[in-house]
Amino acid sequence: MKILVLNCGSSSLKYQLINMETEEVLASGKYERIGEKEAFLTHKAKGQKKQIENPAYNHTEAIEFALKQLTNPEYKVIDSLDEIQAIGHRLVHGGEKIAESVVIDENVIAVLKECTDLAPLHNPACILGIEACQNVMPNKPMVGVFDTAFHQSIPKQRYIYPIPYEYYEKYGVRKYGFHGTSHMFVSQRLAEIENKPIKDLKIVTCHLGQGASICAIEGGKSVDTSMGLTPLRWNSYGN
Repeated sequence: MKILVLNCGSSSLKYQLINMETEEVLASGKYERIGEKEAFLTHKAKGQKKQIENPAYNHTEAIEFALKQLTNPEYKVIDSLDEIQAIGHRLVHGGEKIAESVVIDENVIAVLKECTDLAPLHNPACILGIEACQNVMPNKPMVGVFDTAFHQSIPKQRYIYPIPYEYYEKYGVRKYGFHGTSHMFVSQRLAEIENKPIKDLKIVTCHLGQGASICAIEGGKSVDTSMGLTPLRWNSYGN
């Protein structure tokens, strides 16, 4: 089974095509400056790295062009897009309504739109990526993995801010937590390396990138994290 994995930013697109049977990354790439004439794609496949300048004024154009590279005769990794059996999307803010990976349908898209005010740089791009895939590869099953889902196990006394409770009730102001896919993977990988059951471990994980956060994990579940209401950069230092 070959899975296309997408991570859509406001002006970027990252992707990997993975053979799930061997866990081999067949191809990967990053499209940058989407929306501009100077947009360009860096594509890696079969030991080759190509940087291709190609205007892409929206995510649909970017995805269409990136997919063409997968079947480019010079360095193709598949003969047809029909070989791609499903698409996975890294999604950011699912609020309190989504606590696990989900098959993407209209209800999931509605949640993304509902949480746009909390993730204004991220959720709109996620929606664009989903809609682009629906246009380019209709009827392909799609699964969304939310950054916030892993942190839904944080107890209420830790996710409620010490401010008037009505702000939570009316506006959803609370700690949500982000980088969940990273924190979950790192904790599980550590348990494998230590050869210990994750349910017996207490771990502090760090996600360091353009955004950064730390997470306290007990028994494989998030119990607290430094990034709170939104994934905006200032939250990277603990709000």
